[in-house]
Amino acid sequence: MSPTEIVSLKEALENAKLDAAPRTHVVMIVDDEKIIADTLTAIFRQNHYTVLTAYNGADALELAKVIPPDLVITDVMMPKMNGIELAITLEALLPGCRILLFSGQATTVDLLAAARTMGHDFTTLSKPVHPTEMLKHVAQTLRAPAVPSTQLSAIS
Repeated sequence: MSPTEIVSLKEALENAKLDAAPRTHVVMIVDDEKIIADTLTAIFRQNHYTVLTAYNGADALELAKVIPPDLVITDVMMPKMNGIELAITLEALLPGCRILLFSGQATTVDLLAAARTMGHDFTTLSKPVHPTEMLKHVAQTLRAPAVPSTQLSAIS
């Protein structure tokens, strides 16, 4: 597999065999805009991360059950399951998984406020973000101990 090859969810699930050898952090990119998801996937792979890619929240959840990621970067506004619903579900399913929300839409403010009232305060990055800044933020997030969303503050 080349560093920029994109693997479908079906292929990933069929080939979901992680060997016992040391590996980099597993980062999952979730965005319904294929060009954004594929671009981020290529950037993270070129920077030595193991990357999983999904184009909606429902597929991301199924993939995370098979290959638990260390970090999920998810768009907020998506069909089937929005990024906040995905984040809340993953937080319960995989308590050690770190989650970064990624959004370019002002309408996400209401969704984030609703999540906060339920006790979830996810870190949010605003689109567009330069790849260098994204990589820096991800590296910092992965170095820090996992913290429940109830203790995080949104940044934009």
